[in-house]
Amino acid sequence: MPEISRFFGIVIGMYYKKHGVPHFHAKYAGQTGVFSIADLKLIEGLLPKRVIGLVLEWAFEHRAELLDNWELAKAKKPLQDIPPLE
Repeated sequence: MPEISRFFGIVIGMYYKKHGVPHFHAKYAGQTGVFSIADLKLIEGLLPKRVIGLVLEWAFEHRAELLDNWELAKAKKPLQDIPPLE
């Protein structure tokens, strides 16, 4: 899974092969969550509430960039890095 951002021990990435609803993955301490881009909510997996809050805060700030990367992933093109949450 190509990594597009990393902050506070959270790794954000997108797969090239997965299709369906636009989404991204967040990994933290061996746990993984899948978040929809359209409505910014956890749709699969389990993460600590604090981590979910940080991921959603970051995603809200970078929704347009996430959608751009989704289109790149569908086209099997290199993804762009997105700045971390500070």
